[in-house]
Amino acid sequence: MHHPEDAGFEDESFDPDAVVWVRGVDYVAGWRDATDAGTELADALAAAGFDTTGLEWQAKANADGSGAVRLVLSAAVAHDVAALVRVIARLGKAS
Repeated sequence: MHHPEDAGFEDESFDPDAVVWVRGVDYVAGWRDATDAGTELADALAAAGFDTTGLEWQAKANADGSGAVRLVLSAAVAHDVAALVRVIARLGKAS
């Protein structure tokens, strides 16, 4: 599992919004929120029994200051997560 402090993704291209900051926008709060969300998601996947050895995630702040989490999963884990979400969606519709 990779955390936000690790090196960035290898294929990340230049993003002008990542280097231009606007006065008054709280980028740190967005980044902190994304860091917490990424950790929470990674922990939840591990607790649910998903193989997180290839999981990579990176927290960032968007141009408007909101947090975002970039997530990379293996195809197998992505299929498993999609199946789980479908089950949850069906359970929600049954209520």
